[in-house]
Amino acid sequence: MAEFEPIIVAFACHYCAYTAADMAGTQRLTYPANVKIVKVPCTGKVDTLHLMRALQKGADGVLVAGCIKGDCHFKNGNLRAEKRVGYVKKLLDSIGVGGDRAHMVFMTAGQGKKFAEEAALFTEKIRQLGPNPIKAGAKKAA
Repeated sequence: MAEFEPIIVAFACHYCAYTAADMAGTQRLTYPANVKIVKVPCTGKVDTLHLMRALQKGADGVLVAGCIKGDCHFKNGNLRAEKRVGYVKKLLDSIGVGGDRAHMVFMTAGQGKKFAEEAALFTEKIRQLGPNPIKAGAKKAA
């Protein structure tokens, strides 16, 4: 059997995390190709519905990457996102999917290496968890 390759959806803020991901590419740092980046103006705009819908549509994990705490370009958007990710983690645990499938990280625009490392670490964590049970159930029903 082939090794499981998880699909990760990363919601990255325009000002910091997306720029860090771009910098990782410019510096020729590698991170898993299965990390699909969705650029958002601010992680504060990422709703719990977005995270749950990504999992429902086939993602094995969702990563929210925002500005470092205390330096959000929209004052406290990243703190709102952190609360929402915490809520999604609890929700996923309560329905038996596993809260570890959602994760939040904070970084500056210059931290390309950190973005690459966090993407790789989260991908490995999800690989250990295995396929998203919601996705597996959806395929069986189809």
